[in-house]
Amino acid sequence: MKYEVQLASLSEKKLHVIELERDGSGWRVTLDSRCVAVDVVDIAPNTLSILLDGQSFEISVTPSLDAKLKLQTGGQDFIAEVIDPRAWSGRRHGAVEAEGRQQIVAPMPGKVVRLLVKEGEHVESGQGLLVVEAMKMQNEIRSPKSGIVERVLAKEGQPVNAGEALCVVS
Repeated sequence: MKYEVQLASLSEKKLHVIELERDGSGWRVTLDSRCVAVDVVDIAPNTLSILLDGQSFEISVTPSLDAKLKLQTGGQDFIAEVIDPRAWSGRRHGAVEAEGRQQIVAPMPGKVVRLLVKEGEHVESGQGLLVVEAMKMQNEIRSPKSGIVERVLAKEGQPVNAGEALCVVS
């Protein structure tokens, strides 16, 4: 898969060509015609730890409704935009919401510290449903679609495992 990505900071805008190719259990990454060693790990929701050519970066990723990604790392802010919309189709964060009945699951083991909605309540796509604390960090779990909260399966103070159902939005 080949992507043209415009990366903008306060001081400059640069266009990069990124090519991703499956390589066994990992990926081979080419950045602007140069093969780079990359290792990426999700360390929290919307937070990645990236090892890029031997340098370590912790990057906070915030999707926006206009299909751009806001990136924060080491005190610097960037906006990333995929130029070829066909390569990004179906992956636009916020532009297309989930359809049908959605079961919301815990992304990691932790403890439910706060319920933000009740059964029967109307919610909008991206609205917070509950807060799960994991590794001393509180993570707001958001609705993938607009709809009605059909069931709330978790209670405040309840420990949860990764993948455990927390609520249902229909």
